Formats: sequence, C-alpha cells, structure tokens
Amino acid sequence: MNDKRNTDDRHLSAATPAEPNLQREQFPYEAPPLVFFDGVDVPMDRPDSIFITDTTFRDGQQARLPYTVDQITDLFDLLHRLSGPSGVIRQSEFFLYSEKDRQAVRACQERGYEFPEITAWIRAVEKDFQLVKEMGIRETGILTSCSDYHIHLKLGLSREQAMEQYLSVVRAALEEGVRPRCHLEDVTRADVYGFVVPFVQQLQQLSAESGIPVKVRLCDTMGYGVSYPGAVLPRSVPRLLHALRSETGIPSAQLEWHGHNDFYKVLTNAATAWLYGCSGVNGTLLGFGERTGNTPIEGLLFEYMGLTGDRSVDTRVVTEIADYFERELGYEIPPMTPFVGKSFNVTAAGIHADGIIKNEEIYNIFDTAKLLNRPLGVLVTDKAGTAGVAHWVNRYLGLTGSERVDKRNPGVKALYEWVVRQYENGRTTSLSDGELAGAAQHHLPVRFPAGGKSPEPV
Repeated sequence: MNDKRNTDDRHLSAATPAEPNLQREQFPYEAPPLVFFDGVDVPMDRPDSIFITDTTFRDGQQARLPYTVDQITDLFDLLHRLSGPSGVIRQSEFFLYSEKDRQAVRACQERGYEFPEITAWIRAVEKDFQLVKEMGIRETGILTSCSDYHIHLKLGLSREQAMEQYLSVVRAALEEGVRPRCHLEDVTRADVYGFVVPFVQQLQQLSAESGIPVKVRLCDTMGYGVSYPGAVLPRSVPRLLHALRSETGIPSAQLEWHGHNDFYKVLTNAATAWLYGCSGVNGTLLGFGERTGNTPIEGLLFEYMGLTGDRSVDTRVVTEIADYFERELGYEIPPMTPFVGKSFNVTAAGIHADGIIKNEEIYNIFDTAKLLNRPLGVLVTDKAGTAGVAHWVNRYLGLTGSERVDKRNPGVKALYEWVVRQYENGRTTSLSDGELAGAAQHHLPVRFPAGGKSPEPV
C-alpha cells in the first residue's frame, strides 16, 4: 500500500490541528501497527565517528529492582573498562531525584573517568534543572515528548504550549552553560513535519545563538521503528534521520538513537540509525529497560566493531558483566541470550559437534574463547553423538592437538552408550559436568582415574 501523506505535506508548522494527529492508518490499536511504503529511498549518510551511550542507571532501572550505590559503582567501573581508551561508550546517564541517586552519581564522579561521561535526565520543568546545577553535571537529557499521543492525550497541551515549555528549559540550561539533550519521546508516532522538524529547527537556532551544541535523542519509545527501504514516516528510521539532517542541518554528532524492543527490531534499528546519520546509539547492559527493554550494549559493541573494524575494546569484559549480574545481582540470564547466555555458543546436535571437532569455525560465530573467555561448548544429551561426547572430554580436560581424544575411541563410544541409556530410562534434561565426569571414571579410566576426586574442568 502506498501512502505519501506523511512525506509530502511539508508545511513545517507546529500549529495545533483541530484534532490530535494519531495517524490511525498506521496505528489502528485494535490491530498490530501497519507499515506503509511509497517506494522512496533515502541515501545512507554514515557519520565519520559513531559511538555508544549508556542508560543502564536510568531507563535500565525502570525494569528491575533498583541497584544499590555499590552496585552502580561496580557496573560503572565495568562500563569504563568496556569503553576502552577511545571512549566507545561515550556517556552514561543517571537519575537525580532521590538521595540514593545522587550518592551514586557522586561515587561515580569520584572515579574521575573521562569515559563514560556522567550525564543526567530530567523532565522539562525548571525545578528539575536545579538538581543538574547542584550536581555539577555538564549535560542533561530533557524529556520533550513529541507525538500527539503525549502532547495532547498525556500532557493536555497544545503543540505550541508544549514547544514553548520545552524551549524554556533548554534556554535555562544554555544560560548555565549546560549542554541540553532533548529526548524526542515517541518520535516514531509523531507528526514529523508538523512538530518534530519545526522543534529541532528551533533547537538549532538556540544552539547557534549560544555556541553550545543542543543534542537530540530520537526515542523509539514503543519500538515502532522499521529499517525497511521505502517505508514512510514516522516509522521509517532512515527517513527520520534524513528528514532531520536535510531539513534542520543538525550535525550527526548531535543526534542519538534510543530504541525499544517491542517488535524485536531494537538492534537492527540501532544499526540503521548509525548508517543513516546518527553518531550516537543508546543502550543498556543486557538490554534492561522499560517493557521489552532497550538495545543491549553488548550487542551494540559487536555491531560497532563490525562496522568500524575497531579492535581496541576488551570484549572479555562483557563476560565479566554477565557474571556480575548472575553472581552479585541474582539475575539468571536466559541461556540462549547472544554473547552472555550460558548456551549462546553451545551446540546440542551431534552433527554439529562432529563439525566442531574438525574445525570449530564451522559452527562458532567467532573465536568466543579469545573475545569473550567463553570456549565453544557441546550440550551432552542422547542427541550429541560420540562426536559430542569426545568434544566434551577434550574441553573438560583442556586437551589440544595430538592429546585430543577421537570420537572413535572405545571409551568415548562406551560413555555415549551410557548417556543414551540415561534417556532411555526417562531422563529429559542435559547431563552435568559432574555426572559425565563420574561416568567417565569407569569408561575412560586412563583420562579419569577412578577413586578420589574427579578431574576439575579446565
């Protein structure tokens, strides 16, 4: 279906329409949102410099038990190490409302790190800005909701009233020399040429007058964004970036994307934002965030490395972060979660295990042992085959080269037959290292001597 109504009607006015523009053609509510196409493509406009920003301690705390001050400090240390010397993770934002929030900010400020820079988040009201001044923070996010769903239905304002309220807080920040970052909440349901572009034009004017860059965060609050070529506004991520870059002249360095995962598109939309002119992409550790969560920083990191070729980052810190969440925070990471789940590089298929024995590159996404301190694994069940059992023995004992056991080894065959019997007797779960090591003492006595403690896994 073609629909050009939201791409060609460029009146560039923030005047309030007679009725809120809820764009029911695309957002019927009683059905999933619709994607319209008009066949118009816009060119990629990838910035020279791209980076990641963090909201683990702001949006990330809205989806779980609040972190303690010590936990925030620990995670901030890990973010600093993950950011690396070049500041791949450029900034991290914090709440300031409670005394505990402010204690956490002070503790992180005392670290003296250049990266990530500590920033704040406030509502578009004067009293919130006082907290930013008191904490000595140089940049703050400001909530500037931009869809008629928020302006009319939530705030009860006209577009003109909303824009003036937002601009007044931006002016107050600029007068104090604080960099404002306007969060265009719900931008993927907004009237782009009827509110978003005129508002950003006003922000650009204030930026030029003050000499302070006013940043703009594009918030895909409900995860409605799509990356498809030829899709129309406001859902098209490429068209959103193109509209702002071409109509307002805002530099890529002042643009940032903040996505949600309601429709499983969060990482794709984030990478698309980079490719079409957004320097910054915002995320959280493990993707914690409102409802379905934000873009996972660990996913962004590998996407960034793939786009830039930057190998300066110590990606093994990702595994330390995952361990911290499970050990210190009691969070059980879903095992299939990419990069951090216990099973993300573990195969359960015997035919896969056979390929892994020949060359692990056949079934491993990259050298996970080197990049994440996570050697390739095989889940041992009755489906693992002798190849899977041989791989388990080699991994468990740390055998390499000529020391490795082969799937044709009689002891390996006998151990696999033992595994099969467990499932014939009603077993439904995978076998633990301890269970396999105990059985291996009988079937592979040279490798696993009987009596005493079983060999420790490597």
